Amino acid sequence: LKTLGCTDIVCCIFFIVAIVGYVAVGILAWTHGDPRKVIYPTDSMGQYCGQGTLEKKPLLFYFNMMKCASPMVLLEFQCPTPQVCVEKCPNRTMTLVTAIGDKQDWEYYRSFCREDPGVKSVPQILQEKLCPAYLISSKPFLQRCFPSLGKKGEVITVGDQETFNDGEKIRDAKDLVAGMKKLLIYMNATVVMEGRQVAMKIFEDYTKSWYWILICLLIAVVLSLIFIVLLRYLAGIMVWVMILMVIAVVACGIAYSSIKYVNLKDTAGSNITLQQLGFQPDFSVYLHIRQTWLAFIIILAILEVIIIIILIFLRNRIRIAVELMKEASRAVGYVMSSLFYPIFTFFLLTIVIAYWGITAVFLSTSSEPVYKVFNETDCPHGRQTCEPENFTISAMKTDCPRSECLFAFYGGETPYHKYLIFFQFYNVFLFFWCANFVTALGQMTLAGAFASYYWAPNKPNDMPSYPLCASLGRSLRYHTGSLAFGSLILAIVQIIRVLLEYIDHKLKANFLQSLSFLPQVAIYGKNFCRSACDAFFLLMRNVIRVVVLDKVTDFILFLGKLLIVGLVGIFAFFFFSGHTDAFKGAAPSLHYYWVPILTVLVGSYFIAHGFFSVYAMCVDTLFLCFCEDLERNDGSASRPYYMTTELRDILMKDADAAQTPTSRDMAM
Repeated sequence: LKTLGCTDIVCCIFFIVAIVGYVAVGILAWTHGDPRKVIYPTDSMGQYCGQGTLEKKPLLFYFNMMKCASPMVLLEFQCPTPQVCVEKCPNRTMTLVTAIGDKQDWEYYRSFCREDPGVKSVPQILQEKLCPAYLISSKPFLQRCFPSLGKKGEVITVGDQETFNDGEKIRDAKDLVAGMKKLLIYMNATVVMEGRQVAMKIFEDYTKSWYWILICLLIAVVLSLIFIVLLRYLAGIMVWVMILMVIAVVACGIAYSSIKYVNLKDTAGSNITLQQLGFQPDFSVYLHIRQTWLAFIIILAILEVIIIIILIFLRNRIRIAVELMKEASRAVGYVMSSLFYPIFTFFLLTIVIAYWGITAVFLSTSSEPVYKVFNETDCPHGRQTCEPENFTISAMKTDCPRSECLFAFYGGETPYHKYLIFFQFYNVFLFFWCANFVTALGQMTLAGAFASYYWAPNKPNDMPSYPLCASLGRSLRYHTGSLAFGSLILAIVQIIRVLLEYIDHKLKANFLQSLSFLPQVAIYGKNFCRSACDAFFLLMRNVIRVVVLDKVTDFILFLGKLLIVGLVGIFAFFFFSGHTDAFKGAAPSLHYYWVPILTVLVGSYFIAHGFFSVYAMCVDTLFLCFCEDLERNDGSASRPYYMTTELRDILMKDADAAQTPTSRDMAM
């Protein structure tokens, strides 16, 4: 092999510059952003309730809820009435006039004022809007105080009363409804309320079940390690065991679903359709419907038939793929550290995802508070931007004495805010680029390690002492540019797909094949384009082997992942659902038992994928090296093969099997 040199240097420099820019965007976001803007309510002065000096006042109180019925709520995204942060919502209904005459009531009433009115008269207090004209019994909702509305028959009540005094006259409780509706529309409260309730229940379920979720994921890790180790020493037996166990697990699912379907036959309400039931946040409701279990039976039966048909048609290829798995097991045995490399890749991906998420949150909250002029009467400056610090001495206040400068919404007109959408796009694009780079680095590192096994004339004596570390060092030192180039192509395709939602899955898959050229970069040290071109034509010259052998191996490994997920998923289902007496005492009481089950299923798949991806990369690398070895050498003393005798027998046998049908067709 030739001496390695740096590849795609221009793209490497471009990637480094992009990373520096990404860090700069993060610093800008962290400097200007403040997640509290979306977490805590903001009072009329732009202060966060429950934070800083208002730490003991987490709730937002509206002076006059009926003002929220104004169309300005939807136009200006704010209720045109003073708002203050309070410790508790009022639990009594009273007016300023009645409260100020009683020392005890006045002490309670003053806690809802913007500032201490001192000895000012009632008209003066109301004119300066220091205190609300009235208090209504309220309850906290979404960190805001809303009137405690109820019903007596068909009559709407507030605090068990049909009427209330707003300081000017007696009003019906129903007058409050319009203001609440407008405010709730602004806050999208119906969706928020349902989403918040579900989210809180899900969060509570996680707090009760996280320990058991980790145990289930640990079981997935142990099972994956057991299967990988057994593949190392018993590859032939384990492949057929995995295949038979997948068929058995799916069959058990069909049998269990059939039993549940039959047992629900005479249960009241079990014969309604899923369409009649509609969407229910509690998924356990669906398990009491016969149609749900019928759907499970049909889906699992179709999956079982597809797997069996594929196995029947590929039975001969599977035998050859088993032999290839044995060779891959030998390679993995000499690079055992490769089994734990996915943990490093997962760690890097976690950093990339965390950086993107934090930056996105800070960018979305990096706007500035905007204040508008609010006035109950006609005012030429109404809804104009104002500055609360000097509003009392401004011309606006002079022209409109009863106007106020109140917080309206978050925005901004500085150059930074104008380019905020560009920064968000840059954040997303660099996320895709960095995530693909980390994935590509992992694949190239594994490919280089397994290639060092293949091209060693005397295995394993001629291999590097630490093949995985050596491969990682080579990848970063010489091929960062090529990694950046390949991941850039993927990032461009993915960002187009996100923006247009139109890229076909097949097209995406074809682009993703660019990562399969990484072994060629790792082996020969060529730049990305040349390696991609060489690998493409090399695979095209061996297209039959690629389709019928390499992909068959991928299918076997997929069945292994499916088996891990199935076994752990079955255990999680019976444990968390309480459908078996064995776990009823130990299982936590949950609102939605599907929450930990889905978490375990997804986590188990990623764990299994991480371990089995090592074998997949090993097979791909050995296969590509074999094709290259076959074209460069002829097995003579001057040009000997680097492949092992076992691998040559496997793949030569495959070539003969692939050519036999063709010869038969030509004879016919």
